[in-house]
Amino acid sequence: MKAITIRGRLDLAEVEVPTPDPAPGEVRLRMAYGGICGSDLHYYFEGANGPYVVREPLVPGHEVSGTVDLDPSGELPAGTPVTVHPATFGTPERGIEDAPHLWPGGAYLGSASTWPHTQGAMSQYAVVRRDMVRVLPDGVPLRRAALAEPLAVALHAVTVAGDVTGARVLVSGSGPIGLLAAVAARVRGAAEVVSSDVLPGPLARARQLGADRTVQVGVEEIPASAFDVVLECSGVTAAIGPGLAGARRRGVIVQVGMVPDEPRPLNLAPLVSKELQVRGSFRFADEIDEAIRVLADRPGLDAVITHELPATSAAEAFATARDSEVSGKVLVSLWPEDGSA
Repeated sequence: MKAITIRGRLDLAEVEVPTPDPAPGEVRLRMAYGGICGSDLHYYFEGANGPYVVREPLVPGHEVSGTVDLDPSGELPAGTPVTVHPATFGTPERGIEDAPHLWPGGAYLGSASTWPHTQGAMSQYAVVRRDMVRVLPDGVPLRRAALAEPLAVALHAVTVAGDVTGARVLVSGSGPIGLLAAVAARVRGAAEVVSSDVLPGPLARARQLGADRTVQVGVEEIPASAFDVVLECSGVTAAIGPGLAGARRRGVIVQVGMVPDEPRPLNLAPLVSKELQVRGSFRFADEIDEAIRVLADRPGLDAVITHELPATSAAEAFATARDSEVSGKVLVSLWPEDGSA
């Protein structure tokens, strides 16, 4: 079968690898789409995602959809449309029994954090555990289903924030996760959602998806002490300060975007003077099931997807995904059976 592999910095290739056979408790999927995530971009353009260095050929892809090819149990018929929860959970620890995504020893599709690496699913076929498979409801096309994983990340961020019913929410950063975080806040009952970014392209997409208003950072000021909740999705250290300033007294700031694992200067005075609560949000636990329901109810979320390129143009797809002015979510079409890619 064909697979996309990242072998190091700026080293991406389409290769032939053996088609995997599912063991008991596993399912083989015929992959349809793979979304390009920020971690995928780091692996390709830098050869590493933070401390996780590509040390062997890595198949990326954890934002995926496809159809069942072979279920040895016979439970899922061939052709059943599905998406995938990309995590396998590790060992529970005291204090985080209810947070399996934080348990040590887990793995995530398309990640160099483990050795051997946990291969992803930007391939013609992929084998996953049966409990990772999520059957799609009628009305959710495979293309939209590739948004389930990033939408689950966004919904988990709102879970971390707490009850946002009637809240004023600022979403800092309007890349794909920021766009979906704005949707997640609205789904959970936010009264007002304001999206910010340094670029006009992402802000136009935020307005298209229903943001009440937008703020172009560097051109306009984020209103001071105006928001109950700030979802910081850019991962840019310089954006955290304006988020702290924009939160009201005893407001909540959730850091969603991954920030560099190194010391960076940050003005924490508002944290003290306003008794702010700063919380981190990492991946998700089971929010992918809610994400699938939201995708079924909101076909307009297709607008998050701005580009779809064939697997034969994977390097171009990665370059496009890196340009946040022109692109939202970029999908790779994984060798359709009709041969169109």
